[in-house]
Amino acid sequence: MSSRTEILRRVRSALADVPRTEQPGDVAVPRAYRDSHVRGEEAAVFAERVAYYRARVVTCAPAGAPAAVARLLGERGARRVVLPGGFPADFLPPGEWSWLRDQPPLGVEELDAADAVLTTAALGVAATGTLVLDAGPGQGRRVLTLLPDHHICVLRAEQIVGDVPEALRLLDPYRPLTFVSGPSATSDIELNRVEGVHGPRRLDVVLVGEVGEIAEKGASR
Repeated sequence: MSSRTEILRRVRSALADVPRTEQPGDVAVPRAYRDSHVRGEEAAVFAERVAYYRARVVTCAPAGAPAAVARLLGERGARRVVLPGGFPADFLPPGEWSWLRDQPPLGVEELDAADAVLTTAALGVAATGTLVLDAGPGQGRRVLTLLPDHHICVLRAEQIVGDVPEALRLLDPYRPLTFVSGPSATSDIELNRVEGVHGPRRLDVVLVGEVGEIAEKGASR
């Protein structure tokens, strides 16, 4: 008997008493584990963890978001910026920027030549310092945040949840989910760190809303 045959036999045996019409959501699964290790200070913890991954976090009130984005773009000398459809107009920075719209879809050469990409996110996870993108409004296709060397993400403070289990309850598993914890980085067998191999080398997060006394975090590189 092959391993495949044995595995299928065990699956059929385990499902022998399950009605064919039963759906996964029909039976409640007890989940007694702690769903979050962060309570009450989600925005502060998020900012600290994101900065730990060598990203930069800038906090501001909603009215200050355009100026914050403009400053981050200006510090890098960015002019050609990828802008996904549905990005909030209230957060667009003032100035003469060359916005690259993904309609019709931008090619690999155009994305690679862009100075930066400006997006929103579906939510943020405080405990892990993670941004989650699901290709929703203001986020666009996954490739838009992989090829440009600089990613600026605008996130509202109320979009931050404490931990991964909370995030998974809010996310649609049928959407293309991308979890981003800091700039792209990898290392070889000698632990030499290399950034920008699998995505942008620089990640800036503009955290918008009532986030208390959170100083700007993360070194400018």
